[in-house]
Formats: sequence, C-alpha cells, structure tokens
Amino acid sequence: MKALFDSVSYNCSKVVTKSYSTSFSLATKMLANSIRQDIYNIYGFVRFADEIVDTFHDYNKKELFKRFEVDLEFALRDKISLNPILNAFQHTYHKCNIDKHMVDAFMKSMRLDLSKSKYETEQEYKDYIYGSADVVGLMCLKVFVKGDETLFEDLKESAMSLGSAFQKVNFLRDLKADHDLLDRTYFPNTDLSNLTEEDKLFIVNDIENDFNKGLVGIKKLPIEAKFGVFMAYRYYNQLLKKLKKTPALDIKNTRIRVPNYKKAELLTRSYVKYQLNLL
Repeated sequence: MKALFDSVSYNCSKVVTKSYSTSFSLATKMLANSIRQDIYNIYGFVRFADEIVDTFHDYNKKELFKRFEVDLEFALRDKISLNPILNAFQHTYHKCNIDKHMVDAFMKSMRLDLSKSKYETEQEYKDYIYGSADVVGLMCLKVFVKGDETLFEDLKESAMSLGSAFQKVNFLRDLKADHDLLDRTYFPNTDLSNLTEEDKLFIVNDIENDFNKGLVGIKKLPIEAKFGVFMAYRYYNQLLKKLKKTPALDIKNTRIRVPNYKKAELLTRSYVKYQLNLL
C-alpha cells in the first residue's frame, strides 16, 4: 500500500503549507491542479529545514538538522522515507528532475543559520540568498516547465531574481525578529540598530530591481503556473510598497503585514489582469 502512504505524505505537505503560510497557500491554490501538489511538496521540505534552524531553541538544533540531512540523503537515494515530508519531496525531486546541487545549496544556507549571525560582505549575502531562496525558485521552475529544459534555461535568471526578491522582502519585514531574537544580520554594511532612510531605500531599490527581472519571467511561464506565481508576486510587491512607506525606525520595531481584505483585493485585481491578458 505504498500509494496510500504516498497520499498521506502529500497531504502532510499540503497541511504544512496551509498551516505555516496563508499567503503562499493562497497563491499555490491558483496553480493548476497538475502542478499544485509538487509545490506543496517543495514547500513542506524547505519549511521544515527552516523551522529547525529558526524555532527549535529548546532542542539541540545542530543534532536535529544533521538527522534531517541524513534522512534527506536516504530519501533521495532510496525514493522513500518514513518522514512523510521527505517522502513527498523525494517524489517531486525525481519526477521533476530537480538538480542535486539545488538541494545541497539550500541545505548549506540553512546550515549557516546554525552558526553564522552576520553577513558582512556582499558575496556572503549573495551566496546565502542563492542557497536559501534562488534555488527554491529554480526547484519550483522545474515543476512549472514539466521537463522543457529550453524553457527552464530561458526563465532561470528570472526565477532566481523572483526568489531573491521574496527572500529580501522577508528579511526587511522580519528585521526585529532576526536581529533581536535570532541575533542575525543579513544585510551587509547596514547597522540594523540604527537603520536610516538611506539604508532602507537602498535595500528597497535592490528588491524592486529583482522584482522587475522576475516579472519578465512570470509573463513567459506556462499557463498552469502563470496566475499563481503572479499572485505571489503581487502579494510580496504589496508588502514591499508598505515597507517603503514605513519609516525606517518603525520597520525595526514593527512587523508589516498585508491584511486579509487587501489580499482579497489583490486576488481580484490580479485575476482581472490575468483574464484580460495584461500580464
């Protein structure tokens, strides 16, 4: 009854997505049914790895991460895992021909969060974002293109830029938690204890540049993926707009959110643009 176990595993990944991120879950619902589960499977994997390094403070996080890492390797090799999240992910990994270096790069960045608290150079910052976000965008792109390697290569840079934009928005929004609770500083050459408007606008402009590159790729995505990814883009872009309007000192002390009514409005407007072929 492996099929039943697989079904339970897929449901676990779906539950993880819905439980941890209502916004990402909403965007995923806008994807075609043929690709939706694979995105749930990727999200479940990256979310569990991130949870280990970010929230399990009362446990030996290094030991937990090492165990998760070993279980991941066995799952990818044997095409099965008794960890349902890893069992679901290995299915998508093999089905969509996800490159192993993407998984390795992601795990490398997550492992850094166990010991590294400051990213002082631009290269360190870029390397971390590549592993923590860009390759996740590439994994999702592997799902979207359904084996079309020519299309994958054409959209690769845009997918990485969009992944970078999402991650950087999260960094800017979560400054207080990262700095005060986790003692982490991701933005190089920035004094987060005294964030200036100039610092904030430099970061915002960098993210806007990533979003512009990402939007170019969204317009070229297969029809099954285009609206869901555009919805995620609209949500994160709205977050960025709110952050841009928020005074720098307030960003440090407040977690900016998009209220539910605004999410509904974004969904409606995005759908109209999609239907009118305005993407």
